[in-house]
Formats: sequence, C-alpha cells, structure tokens
Amino acid sequence: MSGAVDPRSAVWSATGWDGKKSLMAADMHFARIYRHAKILGIDIPTDFPNKIFSILDDLEHPGDANPSDDQADFLVSLGVRRNGEIFVEPFVLNTYSENPLAAISLTAPNWEQPVRGTKHGDWGPHKEARITAIENGADLALLFENDILVDGDRCAPLLLDHDGVAYHPKHSDGALDSLTVEQIRPGLEAAGIPVRSAKLTLSMILRSAEMIVCGSGMGIRAIGTIDGRIIGKPQGRLFQAARESWLQRLDCAWMSASDWR
Repeated sequence: MSGAVDPRSAVWSATGWDGKKSLMAADMHFARIYRHAKILGIDIPTDFPNKIFSILDDLEHPGDANPSDDQADFLVSLGVRRNGEIFVEPFVLNTYSENPLAAISLTAPNWEQPVRGTKHGDWGPHKEARITAIENGADLALLFENDILVDGDRCAPLLLDHDGVAYHPKHSDGALDSLTVEQIRPGLEAAGIPVRSAKLTLSMILRSAEMIVCGSGMGIRAIGTIDGRIIGKPQGRLFQAARESWLQRLDCAWMSASDWR
C-alpha cells in the first residue's frame, strides 16, 4: 500500500517550535533531512538551516500554544520539495489526558527501498491510519507488515521486555529513525534501561512489561491496549524514565539561528 503522491517529491521533519525563533533539537532534524534527502535524490538549498530560521521570524501562530508541560508550544513541519522550494508549516498540538492510550493494529504502507524508513513526500497513508484509529475508538494506530511492527502513525513505539531492555522497531524493517528515541536514549540508559532495535511482533507486545510511544509532537505516552487487549502494566519504569528524559530535553534542547551559526 502507498499513497498517490510520489514519495520522492519532498523530504521533511517535524519538531517543536516555541512560537518565536527556536526549534527543538534543530541540529538533529536538519541532519536527518540531509541524510534522507540524499537517499531520495533531493537537493537541499544552500544555507538551508538559516533559511528555515529566517522563515520563523515571520511565521504566524496557527492557534493557541499547547499548555502542557510535557509538550512543545507548537509543532512545525519543515522541509524541501523536489523543485527546491523550502516550506515551514506550523500546527497546534493536541493535548492528552494522563490515561494510557488505546492503539489498534493496521497494515503498514509498503514503499520500495530505499524510500522505506525515510521522512518522504507520501505521508498520506500515515494520516489515513490515524483517522482510521480515531474512527474505531482508538487514539492511534500501530503499523505492522507481516506481523512485524514497523512504526506508529505519528510516533515511535518502544516496549520494555521482561529482560529489562527497551526495544524499538528496526530501521531495516522500514521504521523511521526516530529522533525522539535518540533524544531520550541517554536518560533511559542512565536509568538502567538499555535501548535496542529488534523485530517486534504482536505477541511480543502483548507479553511485554509495558509499552510507550514517543514523538516530537506528542511527547511520551503510555499504551494501555492494542485491539482491546491489555499490554503489561502502563506508566511503569519505562514510561517514568522516558518522561523524565523528555522533560529534560524540553528544558535544554532548543536552538535558534544564533546557536546554529
């Protein structure tokens, strides 16, 4: 399955915006855009990062800032289209209750290599999966290919196995190289939770100790069920360590044009 848009039509990333001149973990997001652009055959304009920061100077708020202490004020999607056009699109972030989220399993989009695992121009199937989840009374969709977990509709899944290791889907299986996972990894490992990639099946999820999802927009969220079936004990050790690590990033990971230069 894939969408109607050429995946090589754009490369992009989404990160937190403070509503002024700063982006969260801008260096990591720019680096991933450059990596994925090379894979997709898209040329990045000269001085791309500073052009992005320049656009922020005049970017209007899309609505009210998110009031939650564990999320950014806004989310921005930033990237480059194949024709060289730079874009920056701001979004209002949804707020979340403190309760664990409900997930459903859906079939993952099936793009050819080397498009798989990049942040490309055909993101419609992910948005459709999110809509399907909501229409079915869930909060989000977890995307599977032949019983192997690939990704979340707008987030990266992490599960804590009973061996004490936190596992996320393998990039080689089509998972996005999550920058949120990379940002919270040091905090998790400092808390005694190693982070590894692995082939994750639905049965592994159901027998795991707990599961979370994470992303630039949603932050850290516990998963309570998938397809109505309970997953471990939500909001346990993994959730607490990941949330603490994310809150620290929200305090210190902001970059403006002056930081980039």
